[in-house]
Amino acid sequence: MAVAVRSSSSSSLLLVLLPPRSFSFNINFNFKRKPSSSSITSPNSSRRRTSRINALFWGSKKENTQQQQEQEQEQFTFTSTLTLAKNEEDSDSDSDWDWDSNSNSKSKEISVSSVASISEIASGDWDACAEEATDSFNPFLSHAFLSCLEHSRSAVRETGWMPRHLVATDNNDNNAILAVVPLYLKTHSYGEFVFDHSWANAYYSYGSAYYPKLQCCVPFTPVTGPRILIRNLPFKDQLFRIILSALKHLTAHSQVSSLHVTFPSQHDFLKFTHADAHADADAAAFLPRIGMQYHWKNRNYNNFDDFLMDMKQSKRKNIRQERKKISAQNLTMKRLRGYEIKARHWDSFYSFYRNTTDNKWGSPYLTRDFFHEMGSKMGDHVLLVIAEEGDELVAGALNLIGGDTLFGRLWGCQPRTYYPSLHFEACYYQAIEAAIELNLKTVEAGAQGEHKIQRGYLPVTTYSCHYLVDEEFRKAIQDFLIRESSQVKLVMKLLNDSGPFKDGVL
Repeated sequence: MAVAVRSSSSSSLLLVLLPPRSFSFNINFNFKRKPSSSSITSPNSSRRRTSRINALFWGSKKENTQQQQEQEQEQFTFTSTLTLAKNEEDSDSDSDWDWDSNSNSKSKEISVSSVASISEIASGDWDACAEEATDSFNPFLSHAFLSCLEHSRSAVRETGWMPRHLVATDNNDNNAILAVVPLYLKTHSYGEFVFDHSWANAYYSYGSAYYPKLQCCVPFTPVTGPRILIRNLPFKDQLFRIILSALKHLTAHSQVSSLHVTFPSQHDFLKFTHADAHADADAAAFLPRIGMQYHWKNRNYNNFDDFLMDMKQSKRKNIRQERKKISAQNLTMKRLRGYEIKARHWDSFYSFYRNTTDNKWGSPYLTRDFFHEMGSKMGDHVLLVIAEEGDELVAGALNLIGGDTLFGRLWGCQPRTYYPSLHFEACYYQAIEAAIELNLKTVEAGAQGEHKIQRGYLPVTTYSCHYLVDEEFRKAIQDFLIRESSQVKLVMKLLNDSGPFKDGVL
């Protein structure tokens, strides 16, 4: 929640952020409001300028629908020339490059354009970019997963997620696809897991529009991975900078407030937020933000008991007691993969998912069709943990299997039922057992949840990058992020220092 308060004696605006749980921060806006033809100003803005409390609300306000429709219809293409010094081993007969004998250099023309659906990009081209951009297979970056979100009507215009994916092509080589970027035009901040509602509230209370905005991410998925998916090319660093410039030009072209890159890899994060000797000023304009998740690490365990022996005695005892409760309640746990998951399992799991969303958020992000289509397309990359009482399914946890990581995603159970410790068993302990069995390095158990620590999941840093067009808002938010970062680092240190493992294990 945010409260925007203006001093009666000055033009200074103070934004008090009241996020859930343990932190509160302030953002100070010490500047006079500049009139702008692109700003959307409330008719009551003059009245708000003289009042003490300007806004007190959750969420965001609806923005100009006509402007949004115009943005949806616009096509975007950005063209740039990539130039490299000619090396001795280069061949003048290489037809993919334009050669300049005077400057002893070679160049090629790169185009970056937007598409309105991932279906406009061949799955082979998209997956080649995604696979070569990652050290290990990330299922959430696959064409199959992202297309499921669109085909199932989960991430589409009607839900506030309008695809604007970018494609970089080589104009010298028959428009061969060199890179892709998952990108969405958004009209809200839900389903992102990096919270900027208070920023939107500040914009609105100041008479400006925060939505629509551009979001570079995997919808509804707080999983770290590269966000600019570039093939393994000798000039990929130069291509990264071209795409970075294209993203900024698209932000200006679309007349949106901001561009947000959430859960990028640390490598991408550093390239977005740090300008080096070869980079232009574009990289420096992205504000860095850090967050925290809880991950489990496989230290070459042979089985679950091996893992327990690394825990402090009290934590080990607690986990064993929790696991004993499952059999005491006549529950049977099963791990299903690929063809083992039938339509009835997905129907049951969707009802569990709806029970969770009804209790926590009020509306679901994903449709029933999403689960059926994902199960069909992703095959053995899907792991569904189910709990049965007799012949009846009573709960489930959805995981996706990557190259070296098990990604825990969703959990749910039957309405109006409670089984002690079942959530911990289905989401955490079964995931650990599966990771050991599959020889995976890590279990990522999703966002939030300090209760994961005593069960072996420790804090790790997550990243996001934020480009805000309005320079004065950008400076104010930058100050907030610096203070937020110091708080996050302090909390992570405290949590790690009081972790559940024996001394010397980590």
